[in-house]
Amino acid sequence: MALTDSDLKAIQNLIKITLDEVLEAKLDEKLDEKLAHFPTKEEYFDREDKMMGELKTIREEVTFMSDLLSDHKDRIVSLEKIHPRGKHPASLQA
Repeated sequence: MALTDSDLKAIQNLIKITLDEVLEAKLDEKLDEKLAHFPTKEEYFDREDKMMGELKTIREEVTFMSDLLSDHKDRIVSLEKIHPRGKHPASLQA
């Protein structure tokens, strides 16, 4: 008994469908393996929230330290005006 063209096409379609299902399953499995290394959305956002909190704290500290440094600089300039060459004016006259 010989196979007709319609029999060969039916076999070809069955093979194609089977291969497509196998390939799709393997691709899904590989994709799941690759994505397993990434954090979940919740983990990602939790980590980002923590980093943003730390960044905010650092920026506040920088602002505070800048103000403190400015105050110290102003005091040093005032003292240098009062004490030229780093000495009290009375000691310069002697």
